[in-house]
Amino acid sequence: MEGSQTETLPKHVAIIMDGNNRWASEKNLPGVAGHKKGVERARESVEYAVQRGLSTLTLFAFSSENWGRSSEEVNLLMQLLNTALQEEVPNLIKNSVQLSFIGDLSQFDQELIEQMKESEKLTYCDTERKKLDLVVAASYGGRWDIVNAINKHLDSGSNKELTEESFDEFLSTSKFTDPDLCIRTGNELRISNFLLWQLAYSELYFPDVLWPDFDDQHFDNALQEYSKRSRRFGDKSNFQL
Repeated sequence: MEGSQTETLPKHVAIIMDGNNRWASEKNLPGVAGHKKGVERARESVEYAVQRGLSTLTLFAFSSENWGRSSEEVNLLMQLLNTALQEEVPNLIKNSVQLSFIGDLSQFDQELIEQMKESEKLTYCDTERKKLDLVVAASYGGRWDIVNAINKHLDSGSNKELTEESFDEFLSTSKFTDPDLCIRTGNELRISNFLLWQLAYSELYFPDVLWPDFDDQHFDNALQEYSKRSRRFGDKSNFQL
């Protein structure tokens, strides 16, 4: 569904894709069915982001805490990520979508790491041709990102005092603007260690839907809700009693 001409769209949308297992459980299906449907929804969300003219879409695919899940589920998720890369990269290239990964990628096996790097190279677009930056957070945690940024600063040997602006340069998201809107599905009202620094002034939206059911209409609803909000970033100039 197309939005109205007067609607204010976010440039960068981040999504916490939650609810795959519960979706499968509610339908008496194995967990893998929920994750596979979730991959389909991720593909559709990328296509919709391109259609609506967003600049950046960040998807929280695998958190640093997810390593604590059963080895069976972790292995399944790794297989799905591997398969998704093989199947989706041609479509990303066709639609001028540039793929980037953020997170502690060293936790993955070497074959998958190489596949991620190759996918980033294959989908590279020059500025004039690029329609969307697709950022996939894998083995990612907001606390990890902040600690990693501090360690990068220390390793740089710089004696300059950190500022908010200079600190941004060491974060894994340094190439991208902060999200304007963060969507979390799954009926949970928290951000679960996702982009802790970057979401400081992002609008938050919690639709009452599990990720495998999050379709274009739900995405459009989120964008419409965003367009109704007034973002002041702490500015008190419009404050009224």
